Amino acid sequence: MEITVTPGRVGGRVSPPCSKSYAQRALAASLLAEGRSVLHNLEFCDDTLAAMRCIETLGARITRLDETTLAIEGGIRPTDGTNIRPAAERCGGLLHPASDTLHTGESGLATRLFTPIAALCDRPMHIVGTGSLLHRPMNPMLDTLRRLGAEVTDNDGRLPLTVRGPLHGGEADIDGSVSSQFVTGLLLTLPLADKDTVLHVVEPVSIPYLDMTVDTAARFGIEIGHRDYTEFFIEGGQRFRATEFHIEGDWSAAAMLLAAGAVAGEATVENVRMLSKQADTAVCEALVRAGASVISDADSVTAEARPLQAFEFDATHCPDLFPALAALAAAAEGTSTLRGTSRLVSKECDRATAIREEYGKLGIEVELAEPDTMRIRGGTIRGGRVDSHGDHRMAMSLAVAALRADGPVAIDGAECVAKSFPDFFEVLDRMKLK
Repeated sequence: MEITVTPGRVGGRVSPPCSKSYAQRALAASLLAEGRSVLHNLEFCDDTLAAMRCIETLGARITRLDETTLAIEGGIRPTDGTNIRPAAERCGGLLHPASDTLHTGESGLATRLFTPIAALCDRPMHIVGTGSLLHRPMNPMLDTLRRLGAEVTDNDGRLPLTVRGPLHGGEADIDGSVSSQFVTGLLLTLPLADKDTVLHVVEPVSIPYLDMTVDTAARFGIEIGHRDYTEFFIEGGQRFRATEFHIEGDWSAAAMLLAAGAVAGEATVENVRMLSKQADTAVCEALVRAGASVISDADSVTAEARPLQAFEFDATHCPDLFPALAALAAAAEGTSTLRGTSRLVSKECDRATAIREEYGKLGIEVELAEPDTMRIRGGTIRGGRVDSHGDHRMAMSLAVAALRADGPVAIDGAECVAKSFPDFFEVLDRMKLK
């Protein structure tokens, strides 16, 4: 699908969808809980729907209470009312899968969350995906699962996979340099192992996302200790406690809306808090460095355009900000420097290359000459035709840049925003000042 965005100013108050990172974690924890959890403020993008499919396959029952609220009966079936049996004694596990195949769609987080959870079962479970996910690496997680007792069959470290448990816990290393999602899946699974686990994380990245995982687990009654995010201590035999969980707004989506305000007018984004554990709150620091006005209230943040200048920013621990920062840098005077490009290779596309190619079509020079560094020379953004590369954040980034272009920008493959923000273009259109 092609969507054309015309230049113009924006203004008004808008709300992003819920945090899909928190939503998927909460859905996984609800699956692992005994009893009925209630999740509020959900919005059903493709990634959240993928997680919902997975928990239903693994034995959870979902009831939709209203447009944004789900009740979830957990998939754990206690046998004696007091203790979870150790994994080795489960005869199929306390999870009772409805099928032996998990369909994770194109969601990297869902795949890396539910593969370890599937390994709680002592029957083979197949994990399949679609699109770019088929090319994304899974090896760091798979090697660790093997060391913790699971049988794993893989496709050269990629999907499709087959896992068979049960997991026993113990002591293992995991490479954390590619993605924190590998660690997240294990942290939410290992409390149900029969033994305690010490997990050594080599070169952890995206540390705020690990904080989100520990926070979600705590809300469901699970204790996870750590030493500087390089060593996690997980007691086995814990029980997830059903709870009521309000999903906060998504800062990754909010970053795009705030960038739109900073480059083309003003935007107040509601249902977001600066004290959130989400990594992408860091966008506010980048906006200030670029010269935009940023004002925060208890549950909203406003970004207002000012003359923008080149800025420097390290996005190693918040790589999803790169596309929003590219739009900001393109509209700024001078050459901005963004660090952390090594985190962009294994996304929905190679985002660093995609940013260079697509912004080049709009007359903006992007250089990737230095290791782990992107330089963007801001200036006049030209109208033209660009491609999303099937990447939701690329499509949104190019739409924000189009607000400052000298003519319309046609975006091919714009439907990919459904992965995280299905009504993004409708929201952006409502923001346009007529």
